[in-house]
Amino acid sequence: MTKSFKKAMEPEEIPALFVEAWMKRDAAMLASLFTKDAEFINVVGLWWHNREDIQEAHAYGFENIFGNSDLILRQTKVKYLNEDIAIVNARMRLKKQTPKGDVETPSLRQNIFTFVVQKIGDSWKCVASQNTDIISGAETNIIDQEGNFKSVNYRK
Repeated sequence: MTKSFKKAMEPEEIPALFVEAWMKRDAAMLASLFTKDAEFINVVGLWWHNREDIQEAHAYGFENIFGNSDLILRQTKVKYLNEDIAIVNARMRLKKQTPKGDVETPSLRQNIFTFVVQKIGDSWKCVASQNTDIISGAETNIIDQEGNFKSVNYRK
């Protein structure tokens, strides 16, 4: 039997439903917000090309990285490109990521999701999404001669 998930009746509902699915740790619900051939790019550039891969990646994440995390929607902005296509930007906050290595208590993360959504029938679906971490005080990233990655500010 297939689960029935909430439909986004307006573009701005997509981020709220994403957060709801995240907090339930329900990868199938989260993936249901996307079209079958949707694209999803995460904060480190991992790129998934369909709903099934998006679901599998988030199921892994809930099991291994974000099992006790809290994701909160802070702000949403919609820009309509036409009556059936919109870009939805959503600022979020993540806390309680699973510890890893010498990081015993991961710090709070701020991010911005960009959802490209399309009206299909009577609801809106995400056709592409990208998640970007907000690094306070930084302008860009740099990799040093040893291959170490860090965020930097050229103005300071």
